[in-house]
Amino acid sequence: MIRTLSGFEKKIRLQDLNVFSIRVLQDGGLVGEWNRDQDMRRQQHSISKSFTCMAAGLAIEEGKLTLDTKLGEFFNYNTTYRSQDPQLPSPDELTLYDLLRMSSGHDSPPLWLPERQSLTEKDWAKYYLSLPLNRPPGKQFTYSSGDTFMISALIQAAVGETVHRYLNSRLFDPLGIHHVEWETSPLGVTLGCAGLVISTEELSRFGQMLLDEGAYEGKQLVPAEWIQFATRKHIDSVGEGDWSLGYGCQFWMCSHGAYRGDGAHGQLLVIIPDRRAVIAVNSEEDRIQSILDAVWEDVLPILE
Repeated sequence: MIRTLSGFEKKIRLQDLNVFSIRVLQDGGLVGEWNRDQDMRRQQHSISKSFTCMAAGLAIEEGKLTLDTKLGEFFNYNTTYRSQDPQLPSPDELTLYDLLRMSSGHDSPPLWLPERQSLTEKDWAKYYLSLPLNRPPGKQFTYSSGDTFMISALIQAAVGETVHRYLNSRLFDPLGIHHVEWETSPLGVTLGCAGLVISTEELSRFGQMLLDEGAYEGKQLVPAEWIQFATRKHIDSVGEGDWSLGYGCQFWMCSHGAYRGDGAHGQLLVIIPDRRAVIAVNSEEDRIQSILDAVWEDVLPILE
């Protein structure tokens, strides 16, 4: 049954939140949607990270990687930083698991957007590995798009094709998400941390696959065990509101027993297993917690 999202719409208009669209699924069916204008493909920014996580799970299933795989097993540069501190390993000792939960040990995470735009070194993996760690990995969460780029680079090195191409036949095409754009590094490595361009409706299909633990239309696309693993809390996070509840593997933990992918300026994919619900939102709005609050206050009650 289609239900009204008038409460959500009223709240975002009252607060002048620049939300473009919301789509709500429950038990696999559409229960509500609202579009300020036509739903179209938009940059998903850091929701891209959650897609990259799926590629990691598939590569592990295929035996190409493990959580303990170290960067140095696939990358060998003479410029890689060599630590002399027994408490601080060299960056090529970082494992896939360190990167997935963003615990690589940098105080200032590499490869933020402004740095990517100005970096003269075209091999971003080489640059990342040239930087020393500030603390032991695996101990403290620091949000890092550079960590996710290195996941993408590591997957490409292990499977022999870009994450974008790797996911085309394994995830995008089975979800009916065709001919997608995804930004790359200067050397053609899928950005991984950002740059994926899809619509709210397409994002909700990905969310339904997550809710159904890797299955979509009767086909298991991603191992259920990987979805269960990646979407539970692995490390504490520091922040306010829904950012204070911990981090999984390229997913944030949420209130109300939910987890989410989110991107800069208000792209959200909220999965609420207890309600069998998926909520996909596209926005151009930095007050992301206000959007989430509107979801909790005005969308969650219709999902009884």
